[in-house]
Amino acid sequence: MNKLTRFLTAMLVATGLMAGSVTTVVADYGKQKVVYHINYDNPKKQAGALRNIQNHINAVGAENLDLKVVLHGNGLALLLEPDALSRVPKFKNANATDDMTAKIAGLKDQGVAFSVCNNTINGRKVNMDTDLYDVDKADIVPSGVAELAKLQADGYTYIKP
Repeated sequence: MNKLTRFLTAMLVATGLMAGSVTTVVADYGKQKVVYHINYDNPKKQAGALRNIQNHINAVGAENLDLKVVLHGNGLALLLEPDALSRVPKFKNANATDDMTAKIAGLKDQGVAFSVCNNTINGRKVNMDTDLYDVDKADIVPSGVAELAKLQADGYTYIKP
């Protein structure tokens, strides 16, 4: 190798090292349809699930991904506002903190849809307008479990983080 080639190679390596965590490995995963199932209320597990979803988007690309999150039962704690916990005693946790809602908003901005079980809303006497973060009528499905089955029948890959 001549001096110029060695210099350019060294510069490319140095640039790659400086980029560090910004460097992204892109694989050709093609188009994907995926449903994430959340029915637990542990805030650390829910934060981990949101991290998994973001990592999935980073790997596949938002433009190649039709990603839905189905919440039912205790999983609704992800969207439950902390001040609603006293009004909705059938939940142990209300995880819609500022940090969590920022992550949820970021995922929604990338096209992730959050579906909420109507059976849970009614059964636990949740007020959709005051108790939940950023949920409107279009986000409500009759049954979270039935929605999971429907999506799998429609070709969505099921993931339970």
